[in-house]
Amino acid sequence: MTSTFEHAATSHLAEAISAAHATYRSARPRSAELDTQARVVMPGGNTRSVLDFAPFPFRVASADGSRLTDIDGHTYVDFCGNYTAGLLGHSSTTIRDAVVEALGSGFAIGATHEREITLATLVCQRFASIDQVRFTNSGTEANLMAIGTALHHTGRSGVGVFDHAYHGGVLSFGHGEQLNVPHRFVVGQFNTFEGLDTLFTDDDLGCVVVEAVQGSGGCRPASESFMTELQRRCDETGTVLILDEVMTSRLSPGGAQQLYDLSPGMTTLGKYLGGGMSFGAFGGRADIMANFDAAQGGELTQAGTFNNNVASMAAGIATLTHELDDKVLAEVNDRGDALRVALDQTFAATDLPLSVTGRGSMLCVHAEHDQWLELYFHAMLEAGNYVARRGFIALSFSITDADTTKLVDDTRSWAASVIQ
Repeated sequence: MTSTFEHAATSHLAEAISAAHATYRSARPRSAELDTQARVVMPGGNTRSVLDFAPFPFRVASADGSRLTDIDGHTYVDFCGNYTAGLLGHSSTTIRDAVVEALGSGFAIGATHEREITLATLVCQRFASIDQVRFTNSGTEANLMAIGTALHHTGRSGVGVFDHAYHGGVLSFGHGEQLNVPHRFVVGQFNTFEGLDTLFTDDDLGCVVVEAVQGSGGCRPASESFMTELQRRCDETGTVLILDEVMTSRLSPGGAQQLYDLSPGMTTLGKYLGGGMSFGAFGGRADIMANFDAAQGGELTQAGTFNNNVASMAAGIATLTHELDDKVLAEVNDRGDALRVALDQTFAATDLPLSVTGRGSMLCVHAEHDQWLELYFHAMLEAGNYVARRGFIALSFSITDADTTKLVDDTRSWAASVIQ
């Protein structure tokens, strides 16, 4: 439903956005200068497209706790949380000390070492469905390896995925499909039984990759009935269920699979579990992972110079041993749920066409027209709140109730100013 107010307000959006860009630009001359320099040597001025926005992105000078400070002296509360990778915040002394200690005994060693065994043991203990695990450098790599493993294991060719899903830079089904790897994908509608029908009418379906809460797809949570039925159909047909927990493993001590009572054949991990370092992992049932064990007749190998790099292994051990306290994890997810409700109620109390979805510490602001998100994003930056340009929010352990209260208050003030 589109209100009379919305029609009137939309006609002024371009003007309001132009004014917001001008205000932003005038306050950040050094970031503007570096953006010009960056675009000479990097297409688009960056090597991570999601970080770009109009008129140019601010450049960070330092980060501490929940705060980012840019090179022009502006400080922001970091509600983006590096797209869930920053769960621990920006100044964990535990992670820093562990990495420094590890580097002190050598790095780029090109050999196996004890830390990878320790980390693998911790991962297998934490996630009930993972009997064995192997490490990668990112969630993208983890999902690529899981898919390849599942197809080899089943001898089938079809890869089931869902609309708006994102499983990595070359596994995108909402935008950016041009760079996708050339698997034979079968795309179904997320969170509907009709979507499951689309997938399972393919008699050569080898695996299904899914997030129980679509992270980059707008923090859309699946229903328990949908996930239960997906698990049942995979088990019934011998299709490997790959649960992408690169983001969602933060939602409980045992990940989304614990919340939804799932037993996936394979699980992929990444982001915060490496303590902020480059990290990914894929693991699952012993019979599937045995495809990498030559002693058991396995035919698969896995390359990757930095899969077991000492910095990521040490950071991962410190994260799982010292940082992921169950009580603290529950608190950050409760705080996220409360923030989602408060923001959604704030938008509902106005005539603004915005809403909020998500679960736990992952949430996303949505708008009927992208211009509203552009305006909201810049309004929050001006107020000292950094949410992702697309509306994504991921809370870190460093975010406090006072921080979330301020975000809600700033949102309410902005909404009031817009509807005047």
